[in-house]
Amino acid sequence: MASASPALILPGTTVLVRDPGSIYNGYRGFVQRISGTRAAVLFEGGNWDKLITVPLQTLQAV
Repeated sequence: MASASPALILPGTTVLVRDPGSIYNGYRGFVQRISGTRAAVLFEGGNWDKLITVPLQTLQAV
């Protein structure tokens, strides 16, 4: 039986940050762009928006 492959992360994908060392751990955002091994993720919350760059390996598609 083949194991399930991880979900592909592309621009527009909703992701969850899984990095215990990050203040954004557990935040849900949208991938805006990908460059190499990093992704720019947009977080929106009430009256604020924040765009940060995080390593792809710390992201989980939801």
